[in-house]
Amino acid sequence: MNPPRTLDWIGDTSGFLRLIDQTQLPTQLVYRDCKTVEEVWEAIKLMRVRGARHRHRGGDGRRRRFANLEGSIAEAFRARLRQVADYLGASRPTAVNLFWALERMQRRVADLLDREPPEHLVNVLLDEALAIEEEDRQMCRAIGRVGSALIREGDGVLTHCNAGGLATADYGTALAVMFTAAERGRRFHVFVDETRPLFQGARLTAWELQQRGIDATLICDSVAAQVMKEGRVQIVIVGADRIAANGDAANKIGTYGVAVLAQAHEIPFYVAAPSSTFDLSLAKGDSIPIEQRDPREVTHGFGKQTAPDGVKVYNPRSM
Repeated sequence: MNPPRTLDWIGDTSGFLRLIDQTQLPTQLVYRDCKTVEEVWEAIKLMRVRGARHRHRGGDGRRRRFANLEGSIAEAFRARLRQVADYLGASRPTAVNLFWALERMQRRVADLLDREPPEHLVNVLLDEALAIEEEDRQMCRAIGRVGSALIREGDGVLTHCNAGGLATADYGTALAVMFTAAERGRRFHVFVDETRPLFQGARLTAWELQQRGIDATLICDSVAAQVMKEGRVQIVIVGADRIAANGDAANKIGTYGVAVLAQAHEIPFYVAAPSSTFDLSLAKGDSIPIEQRDPREVTHGFGKQTAPDGVKVYNPRSM
């Protein structure tokens, strides 16, 4: 069964971004059309679209903002480009891929600003975004090919959060390793951490594995230690939001605890990520900016209050 396309650009430079609203999964497969940069920002911020890799497509949303710049001077275009890039970048500060892609988009047209009309520059931006998407697809497939050998016949694999096709342009990073191993005929079992407070493991990873017919068991985050103790897990594979120059990695909150548990039980722990996730400007992980999420994600998860009024909340995105 072919999984649905996570996001797609519909039309030409006057088109729009269509994406799966991941807040509705796994019970409903709902598509959302983003026709303005504000709608793209909202989709990223509220995690309707998510993952460190595919957010470069958020750059597509800027094209509609630029469509009315025909006849503007180069400096006005340059200023608007920076304004929109800064705006989209503010939606998720932890994942470096978004900033990498936004900078790449700006560099692509930097030398053309003084000699090409705005309508041509918008076409160049569209082509660059689509090129980034295709590169992402190929890189994810490469991660799968290289990493699949790590999973042996009969292994128990544990993963945390979601690093599959829903988090990238096509195939995923951590889940790409599992998808490829399964395609090569290897039989194994995946333990999926639910991943609080937004349950990306339960809602998204478990759904993706089911879509591809891979044997999986959903567990509470607090059960990871127990399945490791029982000898059910032979390898841990996760994705990453950002990786510092020394190899320190930031991923969805709870990943650090899983890594400590894996070390305590002498279980190999792997981070599957593309080159764009590395931020060589940061010497070590302590410098990675950590987004603080809305306290209501903890106190009122999915609309139901589960904590007393006024309680203090610490809700970091990654660690």
